[in-house]
Amino acid sequence: MQHIKMKSADSENNCQKSKKPISPVLLFIIIAFSVGLGFVVGNYKYQITAAIGPVFGYKAHAGSLDVSSLQETYNALAGNFDGTLDIKSLIEGASRGMVAAAGDDYTIYMSSKEVIDFNNSLTGNIGGGIGAEIGIKNNKVVIIRALKNNPAEKAGLNADDIVLGINDQSTDGWTVDKAVSNIRGDAGTTVKLSIQRGSEIKEFTITRAIIDNPSVDSSVVDGVGILTISRFDEKTGSLARLAAQGFIKQNIKAVILDLRGDGGGYVDAARDVAGLWLDNKTVMTQKSGGVVQDVITTGNNAILNGIPTAVLVNGGSASASEIVAGALRDNNAAKLVGEKTFGKGSMQQLASLSSGAELKVTIAKWYTPNDTNVDKNGFEPDITVTLTQADIDRGFDTQLDAAKKSLGF
Repeated sequence: MQHIKMKSADSENNCQKSKKPISPVLLFIIIAFSVGLGFVVGNYKYQITAAIGPVFGYKAHAGSLDVSSLQETYNALAGNFDGTLDIKSLIEGASRGMVAAAGDDYTIYMSSKEVIDFNNSLTGNIGGGIGAEIGIKNNKVVIIRALKNNPAEKAGLNADDIVLGINDQSTDGWTVDKAVSNIRGDAGTTVKLSIQRGSEIKEFTITRAIIDNPSVDSSVVDGVGILTISRFDEKTGSLARLAAQGFIKQNIKAVILDLRGDGGGYVDAARDVAGLWLDNKTVMTQKSGGVVQDVITTGNNAILNGIPTAVLVNGGSASASEIVAGALRDNNAAKLVGEKTFGKGSMQQLASLSSGAELKVTIAKWYTPNDTNVDKNGFEPDITVTLTQADIDRGFDTQLDAAKKSLGF
């Protein structure tokens, strides 16, 4: 023990003896190196990022842009404009215009507020509302359905209720968007609805809440499982699988996958949904400049494999919806029923900017298992059925009926 203590004391003495002041020359070298490194990183950060980016799996560009003409435009504007210029807005406008000039509808600049709205649209977080799907029937604003476990359902609103007024304003001639914007508001506040149900008029005062709007809804009607997907978000795959498991427990004989009006979302979610029918099959191929970048395949737990299936589509079925529809059709797992799809065959990636804004940039095109790209063309359904406003007014879903008929129901 004494030996150890002495050794420790000797070590302390040695450390004390080694603490010599840094020479001025060495200090100068360290400072100069730090300044030089900072200069290089500051002035060549894009070149550095471009060089090391591929190592970590992302792209970057090292080029520079001559902005002298932009500066000239600004000087002419500032020197002659009769008013106050908002510099932040000018910079944002220039950035937005530059991105728009790329000429791609899906490559866009999003301000920090637009980023929040975009993220909310992917998650279904619409803020404060009552949790009701609104539509137009017979030129009247109506409740299409009340979402489960949300204020509208709890207050007693039903499908086909006619919304005569919102906060004492008549809804005559209103669009869906105008009705929705007037119903929504901060959680905890109230909205007054005047509802016609049959010949009876009822008044409802409903407290708005943060709406729980899951991307998947399911039901079983006459032995047919109906799986409705409104968007492809982070929970869609797991929710769809839970619904499919419920179908199996109820011994369904067929499935209708309703993708009408579904504008898309995450590729991973599309893969997971397709994987309910497809075992170890290709869902899509990603190509950039005609070169294959990735092949997306399903797993091996397709619990709906072999069950007769129809996919409902229309002009609002886009992107991830088309990925699923194309994968199921090309793999002979389903037929498409309804109307021609939207035609969005490209893939986007988000790029964050220091201002809090983001770019959504087209990085590739996707192709079905049979090597079809639907961009600007869409899918023609196997069974074409148009759903008219007259059908909606009468409460008929001719496309759903056609899908059931195609399955033998």
